[in-house]
Amino acid sequence: MIGIRGRRFDELGRVSGGFLPLLCALYFLLYLDRVNIATAAPLIQSELHLGNAALGVVLSAFAYSYAFCQLVGGLAGERFGPRRTLCASVILVCIATAATGLSSGIAALIGARIALGFGEGAVLPTATQAMAKQLPQSKWGSAQGVTHAFARLGNFATPPIVAALIVVSSWRTTFLVLAAAGLVWIAAWLFWFRDPRLPPKTPRKAEVVSFSQWWAIARRTAPATAVNFCYGWTLWLFLTWIPSFFVQNYHLSLTGSALYSAGVFFGGLVGDAFGGIASDHILRRSGNPVFARRCMIVAGFLGGCACLFAVMVSADVRMAAIMLSLAFFFAELIVAPMWAVIMDIEPLHPGLASGIMNFGSAIAGILSPLAFGLMVDATGSWTIPFGISVVLLLLGAGLTFALHSQQRENPDWTGQLDATSRAGGGAA
Repeated sequence: MIGIRGRRFDELGRVSGGFLPLLCALYFLLYLDRVNIATAAPLIQSELHLGNAALGVVLSAFAYSYAFCQLVGGLAGERFGPRRTLCASVILVCIATAATGLSSGIAALIGARIALGFGEGAVLPTATQAMAKQLPQSKWGSAQGVTHAFARLGNFATPPIVAALIVVSSWRTTFLVLAAAGLVWIAAWLFWFRDPRLPPKTPRKAEVVSFSQWWAIARRTAPATAVNFCYGWTLWLFLTWIPSFFVQNYHLSLTGSALYSAGVFFGGLVGDAFGGIASDHILRRSGNPVFARRCMIVAGFLGGCACLFAVMVSADVRMAAIMLSLAFFFAELIVAPMWAVIMDIEPLHPGLASGIMNFGSAIAGILSPLAFGLMVDATGSWTIPFGISVVLLLLGAGLTFALHSQQRENPDWTGQLDATSRAGGGAA
């Protein structure tokens, strides 16, 4: 067994050189397509005569179809394989992005955003399945950390990219250009990536998951889904409200707010990469996947909690910006170990399980921005909303200890780790 696994990962070390870069490019493009409408929103509102309430409906349409696809999106990857599933998903993303640029009214915009949610919904679970099949377990955390760092880079880079495209063309042309970028990625993916061959004795029917199996996986994944909800609540706080926080609470200009917000988002980018690399380092030193993932997740929750509490009591904008940057750094330490631990929990169906886990964050993405805004309007204070985030971070740290009871024995763990050592860790 060990010899076979060793040859397999040695081959992967040679062929997967373009595998993770392609996933990094995909995560960057997806998050660019997800948030590009926010930068173009003022021009869209002006041309299509949309009020703030109508724009809010358009922006939120993505979240509902995206959340639904987290529950079932992994099934597509299980059934058709990552190569075909990611290709089809990105084709739908390209169509939805182009349709946004061609929209003539609110109905068309809503339809395009719903289609975008369906297109992106299967991507992260299927990409996770591809990582599980192509990489050894000792590299899962690093792979998740690097790819999610590119997702945060997409968040960070979208405003200047979209603004520059609008300046040289128009907001409609901008969406068409971004759709074309997705087509370039599809061509590279189809050229480079091949689904791994199944071992000779692996039955093809194992790829088809019945409802009873799906329900069993959902039950095993429930603690991770709850933990990811606690993380997602704070994530969406940062993605949607931090620029407004600087403007309203510290009376900064839009330029000043953008500068401080960029620093905060950069902290999250670093946290994504560091969390995965550190988790894998602990795993190689300890040989204990539960400990390696759990300690980084707990450290992220507790560190984020402490830094957000410091923001609540800070009257100085520079200190608040530093603490928010550290809070986002700690919060993003959670991401890669969370996606890796779900691969540890459910090694036979990592795509399906990771989608169910990410449903928690998707639901938080629907509720958190709305609840945060309502609380600020009702109280006139940012303290209570931040306080609720602190409580949820503490809850997430506590719930993390329930993950170990869901850990399933992976009989290939020792063989994979040994094979990786002989191959020089080349697969990542």
